[in-house]
Amino acid sequence: MPLSNPIFPIISQAARESGVRAFVIGGYVRDFFLERPCKDIDIVVEGSGIDLAEKVAALLHTPVHVYKQFGTAMLCYQDIEIEFVGARKESYRADSRKPVVEDGSIEDDQMRRDFTVNALAFSLQDSDYGCLIDPFGGVKDMQNGLLRTPLDPDVTYSDDPLRMLRAIRFASQLGFSIVPESFASIQRNVRRLEIVSMERIADELHKIIMSSRPSQGFRLLDQSGLLSMILPQLEALKGVETMEGRGHKENFSHTLQVVENIAKISDDLWLRWAALLHDVGKPATKQYDSKTGWSFHGHDFVGSKMIPGIFKRLRLPLNEKMKFVQKMVLLHLRPISLVQEQVTDSAIRRLLFEAGDDIDVLMLLCEADITSKNEQTAKLHLDNFAKVRQKLIEVEEKDAIRNFQPPISGDMIMQKYNLNPCQEVGLIKERIKNAILDGQIRNEYQEAYALMERIAKEMGIGDVR
Repeated sequence: MPLSNPIFPIISQAARESGVRAFVIGGYVRDFFLERPCKDIDIVVEGSGIDLAEKVAALLHTPVHVYKQFGTAMLCYQDIEIEFVGARKESYRADSRKPVVEDGSIEDDQMRRDFTVNALAFSLQDSDYGCLIDPFGGVKDMQNGLLRTPLDPDVTYSDDPLRMLRAIRFASQLGFSIVPESFASIQRNVRRLEIVSMERIADELHKIIMSSRPSQGFRLLDQSGLLSMILPQLEALKGVETMEGRGHKENFSHTLQVVENIAKISDDLWLRWAALLHDVGKPATKQYDSKTGWSFHGHDFVGSKMIPGIFKRLRLPLNEKMKFVQKMVLLHLRPISLVQEQVTDSAIRRLLFEAGDDIDVLMLLCEADITSKNEQTAKLHLDNFAKVRQKLIEVEEKDAIRNFQPPISGDMIMQKYNLNPCQEVGLIKERIKNAILDGQIRNEYQEAYALMERIAKEMGIGDVR
């Protein structure tokens, strides 16, 4: 039953007593047909959505949150958020995605929806309770896996350009195809995205990245022309340059495969962002040598330096989330370099020290970075990474290096030698840290203290105590 939740008869009763017509519309109806779970219900009212919400809240003895500036109200029932809004029709100015809103009918409201699959409604009236209202063939489009706008797509996308990103997001989430005339309209209207705030764009990007097939979304962003406006650093990875008959890996396709690999094993939004951006430093570091071929030396370092600028432009959080992505980009080659040489305890200690608690997700990223179509090559890399993982466990158990703080602090050095903050204090601390990471001394106070005294003597710093 589409309206089996006990909230619907209560809303129906409140609407009848208030003398208005109410309908379930949008995502709940779509997801009912797609058999997807839905935790949000949108109710559209031919009248005041706020008044009906307050009536329902009174019947349920539950609080209601009113947003008068938007003409909406929201309440919670059994872990489900229910939003009420009056039916409306909209018109737009060319320089804004904020509509001029007027009261309207259910037909007006369905007409202003972004896609036919989101324009479906169930009636809550006694006379036709639970009946589907589908004026644009949304059910048929769902059955065929198609995204289509109810009106002329040029009007739909020009009025609210964010809908172009929503089209790609729904295609990525649902595995649907955007009908050709609608996709061509996105390509024609791509510059209209300039009137949309970066915060709204980033929100849609998050949803694309978190979809089950994020690569589909980013390919559509690229094909539509939207990617160059949103993430030109990613678009710059496209293409293969050939010199003397030798080409390099197509880094855009590789990146999307890495994101896809991560999506199969992790729902961590920021790890997926790290996968998306892990190779952004490659275009700036691409070089060709007739003896060794193509190289991208230092792209990990260059890429990590690009992350703050990308986050700032997209209005992404400039906090620990950004630092995590930056760290992943900087370190994503380190485990790979370890498997290409003898895995020494010293190298493992340094990796543990720099990665800290993020070492496990770093290893996930490195394994996802294996995109070779050659099964033997891929297996060899995975086997080598398994050895690195085992070595990480052994060294961590023995040396407790992850997130370690050297046993000798700067304050201790300054107090012992009566020093103010200076270069010498930093040098002593760095040499003690390196001695521990290189295995010359144990991560233990007495050995670190003895080394401090030897270093101070070498530097001509006298013991004043």
